[in-house]
Amino acid sequence: MDIALLNPDRGGHSETLWSALRRNPAALAGATLLSSVVLLAFVADQLYPGDPLEMVGLPLQWPGADPAYPLGTDSLGRDVAAGIAHGARVSLLIALSATLLSVLIGVTVGALAGYHGGWLGDALMRVTEVFQTVPSFLLVIVIVAIGNPSVGVIALAIGVSSWPTVARLTRAEFRTLREADFVTAARSLGFSQRAIILREILPNALAALVVTSSILVASAVLIEAGLAFLGMSDPNHASWGGMIGSGREQIAAAWYLTALPGVAIIVLVLALNLLGDGLNDALNPRLRRYRS
Repeated sequence: MDIALLNPDRGGHSETLWSALRRNPAALAGATLLSSVVLLAFVADQLYPGDPLEMVGLPLQWPGADPAYPLGTDSLGRDVAAGIAHGARVSLLIALSATLLSVLIGVTVGALAGYHGGWLGDALMRVTEVFQTVPSFLLVIVIVAIGNPSVGVIALAIGVSSWPTVARLTRAEFRTLREADFVTAARSLGFSQRAIILREILPNALAALVVTSSILVASAVLIEAGLAFLGMSDPNHASWGGMIGSGREQIAAAWYLTALPGVAIIVLVLALNLLGDGLNDALNPRLRRYRS
């Protein structure tokens, strides 16, 4: 990533986003953990070919009992390691798809409300407030219950419930930037409203949106896990939450069935939070000046 950042502590010289992140050990740790999870998702088919939901061994084998199944098997004889590897793909796919949808809706609503204001801005904000009055997890449950609990429906439900946060942030950024000198200059040059929104204001609001997106991805992972724990996951795909849900009945005798996918979720959410904090430090010039 080659985004130039102005560093006030180095005589105004610019540095790339990667250079700023490299000076933050927590951000590096988050990026390393996230890269490991992404790599695991990419190589899941090579490490564990076949269906991870297939019964392959004796049920309830503890980790280390059989070298063929290093993390053991569940009550149906399914390989826990294969489920975690393939579950990484499902969790990332749902989280990234839901975040993309929420960002698209939120940026569109927030940009229109913040740039135009007036009756349009008020109307869009009233719609946003209506969505915010409904608990997001409850809204997700309702949407998934109405449709079939598939990967696409779950991602749609999480995305639809998460966009108000992005909308309010985008509106605040646009209200701050719409009277800036560079926007006034663009208007005097005859730029269209669409060009001003997309080419002038939005790029300057991306820093806050990038940080918020990392938080939304982590939140989507937790929501998907909560849905799966309640039995509202896609039955055709292995997921970390689904593994926790199916293993809760054996938690006293085989606690590893819930602990191992739980640790995987913790690692992914921790990685996203650490990386989000690092991005916030790197993209916020006031924080860079304070912490240097």
